[in-house]
Amino acid sequence: MIAAIVVLEAVALLAVAGWFVYGLLTQTPTSFGGAVFQLVLLVLLAGWLLAVGHFLFRGYRWTRAAALVWQLFIIVIGVPTLSGGLVGPGLALLLPAAVVMLLIFTRPVTEFLTKGAAPTAL
Repeated sequence: MIAAIVVLEAVALLAVAGWFVYGLLTQTPTSFGGAVFQLVLLVLLAGWLLAVGHFLFRGYRWTRAAALVWQLFIIVIGVPTLSGGLVGPGLALLLPAAVVMLLIFTRPVTEFLTKGAAPTAL
């Protein structure tokens, strides 16, 4: 379920990138270079999230930290959005992030992500 949420967040980022392209084609940006940089950043971040979701589904241990950091970024964006009066977008950001942050620390997820880990030598 966590992998599915992360992949859906990546798809949402790709949708935002598409909306950004539409805005670039229909309006004149203040800084074209800055707008292109933002677009490239959105696409790269969406690709990274797709990779995190894929490897999280396969049980790679490093994906736990990557997913957790992304959810913290989403909370940092979602709380001001919600408190700024945009209830719908704020909840759309905060609810999936809260679900992932709660589930990522459960015993089944921890066991799934550490099942392939080699024991450390002391």
